[in-house]
Amino acid sequence: MKNQKYAVGETLTMLCSGCDVEQSHTVETATKQGTITKAICQVCSTSSTFSRGVKTSVAMGKSKTASPYDRTRKYRKGQAMLHSTFGQGEVTAVIEPQKIDVLFGDRTRRLIHAQA
Repeated sequence: MKNQKYAVGETLTMLCSGCDVEQSHTVETATKQGTITKAICQVCSTSSTFSRGVKTSVAMGKSKTASPYDRTRKYRKGQAMLHSTFGQGEVTAVIEPQKIDVLFGDRTRRLIHAQA
């Protein structure tokens, strides 16, 4: 998505937080400079919002729910999860072998993963 200009209604392929694979997304809103501010998955209707090209929020579509957070599971960037306290989230970064940053709503939290 970097250095490319997009317009409302255009289609692009990106990792979907709901489907957990690369899917076609439709640009819902974009800035005058062509930066995407909101895109929706064409398969599961998951909506992702962006600020300055960085994903800032994820709202799951009605057709799919994320799997519950499990500290023993190994996560990768872009995976969706459902946390019992924080709700719907998406892994935004793998920090160390056993730490991940997860975006919940509009706040990022550091969680553990891959714990034996």
